[in-house]
Amino acid sequence: MQYRSFLPPSRRLVLRALLGGAASAPIAALAGFNFFTSEYTASREELQAQIAKRFPVQQRYAEIFTVALRDPQLGLDARANRAAITAVLSIASPLLRPSTVEGVVSVSSALRYDVPARALRLDQPKAERLELQGVTGRDAERLQQIGAVVAQELLRDQPLRTFTAEELTVGRKTYEIGDITVQQDGIKVQLK
Repeated sequence: MQYRSFLPPSRRLVLRALLGGAASAPIAALAGFNFFTSEYTASREELQAQIAKRFPVQQRYAEIFTVALRDPQLGLDARANRAAITAVLSIASPLLRPSTVEGVVSVSSALRYDVPARALRLDQPKAERLELQGVTGRDAERLQQIGAVVAQELLRDQPLRTFTAEELTVGRKTYEIGDITVQQDGIKVQLK
């Protein structure tokens, strides 16, 4: 006689994960979910991997400059409940000598949940620090202003984590994301 489970597939995955069943990809996908406390925690490593996939990014400014960001590094500030991205910034223009200036920019941001996209996004990012190499005086000030404006635009609404419908559904219940809390080593969201 063959045993058959009468539980829905998503419920079986949760039970297997809780009971320590054989490891598989769907169970690993539930690793950050804690349905007993109604929370999901995304680790710094998970978020860093998601961010890295979306870089490099670039944008033209005033049809004269091209600003690019690459090599992003995620920072988490639990006290301020903000995330930060530090990236290598380059500004290229035929008006510059040399034609490309590089530096580092740090942008901090609040977080918000985008319901239709099921995405945890940066919200109102603000350039906190921008350092350029080999440029001084008024040129440095102008290029820093351009770099800061474009970096903020490039990172506005950038997703840190996108959820699938299956991840937010257990049995017949579909969870929504509630409060977002930045921790030292990850970001925790409430499931409601």
